[in-house]
Amino acid sequence: MLEAKNLTKTYGNKVAVDQLNLAIQPGDIFCLLGANGAGKTTTINLFLNFITPTQGEISIKGIDVVANPLETKKHLAYIPENLMLYPNLNGLENLEYFSGLAGKSFGKDALVNFLTEAGLQKDAHKKRVSKYSKGMRQKVGIAIALAKDAEVLLLDEPTSGLDPKASNEFAALLQKLKEQQVATLMATHDLFRAKETGTHIGIMKEGQLVEQLTTQEIDHSDLEKLYLQHMN
Repeated sequence: MLEAKNLTKTYGNKVAVDQLNLAIQPGDIFCLLGANGAGKTTTINLFLNFITPTQGEISIKGIDVVANPLETKKHLAYIPENLMLYPNLNGLENLEYFSGLAGKSFGKDALVNFLTEAGLQKDAHKKRVSKYSKGMRQKVGIAIALAKDAEVLLLDEPTSGLDPKASNEFAALLQKLKEQQVATLMATHDLFRAKETGTHIGIMKEGQLVEQLTTQEIDHSDLEKLYLQHMN
């Protein structure tokens, strides 16, 4: 569903992503761990075609991201650390607008169902987003993914700043999408959430994917040791 082959991105003499090889299947939740500047966000931005690779290949559903950026975006949803919604619109209005941008058109009942499925309480649907917590905004992001019928989900630090309850709720939503065979790539600093939520873990250091394993292969303690070993 997502694939990178020898993916490299340089800025002058700085190598941000170095010969990255990655394959993510439907139903995978692949968590990218690493320190700030390790290349996690750059990798997400390459899949989004926000930036162009220096070399290598990158594809979504077998479609070249660089050659067909609009086509690949039809299949994905993106939730950054701080999801940008229109603050003066309510949740329903934001969902209607952003699903419309994706070429989808829904009646009010369907929009309500998407927000409800994403875990947003009904009394919040008609509140201005400016009154929303970060966790509530992230749920609108999941609702947008549901409305788009996205097959790929790209997440950049989505649980940063969430309280434990909101973080647990977000993790539960990712499990729902996993059951629907959505392929997820998530950049995160949260080792605990990566182990609990992910199916696969990759550790990046200085642009290189230095470890790649399944979450079943390792427990929390050994994951922390492995991560710290690479950070030294």
